[in-house]
Amino acid sequence: MTPQKQWTAFYTMLRNDFVRIVRIWSQTLLPPVVTTTLYFVVFGTFIGSQLKPIHGLTYIQFIVPGLIMMSVITSSYMNTVSTFYFAKWTKTLDEILVSPMPEWLVIVGFVSGGVMRGLMVGVLVGVVGLFFTHLAIQNIAVLILTLVLTSTLFSLGGLINGAFAKGFDGMSIVPTFVLTPLTYLGGIFYSIQQFPPFWQTVSLFNPILYMINAFRWAFFGVSDINIGICLSVLIGFVVLFLLVLLWLFRRGIGVRL
Repeated sequence: MTPQKQWTAFYTMLRNDFVRIVRIWSQTLLPPVVTTTLYFVVFGTFIGSQLKPIHGLTYIQFIVPGLIMMSVITSSYMNTVSTFYFAKWTKTLDEILVSPMPEWLVIVGFVSGGVMRGLMVGVLVGVVGLFFTHLAIQNIAVLILTLVLTSTLFSLGGLINGAFAKGFDGMSIVPTFVLTPLTYLGGIFYSIQQFPPFWQTVSLFNPILYMINAFRWAFFGVSDINIGICLSVLIGFVVLFLLVLLWLFRRGIGVRL
């Protein structure tokens, strides 16, 4: 395919996903905003007002970056896993695979939809957070980079889940039993410095911890982990997941029901 045709193919996939997200906004954009608002009210306002500051931040300031990131992670992942599985189920994916599109472009097309939804949800949740506390952005470049890398990573993860899902139940196993526990244990509601040394070490094996700390550092300049390490972990996982997907597509694994 010529670069012009590749762009047309990519734009078509991205536009279709955008139209779908906006058309069913009450299912794609509204739920994470409502859920996160409840977290702001219950944990930030009611419970947080009774807690001591963490790293010099009020409790609601401390948890806002993590809650934004949680919404981005969930939205990016679910968008890609559902879109890819439905494409297999309706045989739409077969039409894409027989087209001249290279494997990497098919992956980028699906992943971009998840990134787009994740960023849209992240912005909406961030705007809601401004009604509850003051957010000061220290480094806009790190903030954008962390958002894009995180949404890309979990869009890739959703695509891998969609490749191996054998039914509609298969789309919810990883989010329920893997993603949710890792997210809640990823430092959204606490600093690992509050833990004994052993549990601090255990927490370092949770990749989501690095994403949330990088995002918090972009806002307030505080983090339990060096920002360079956080970004390196993010980039490393993105590359790993991308290589796994390229291998799956080239071998034809998981691309058909």
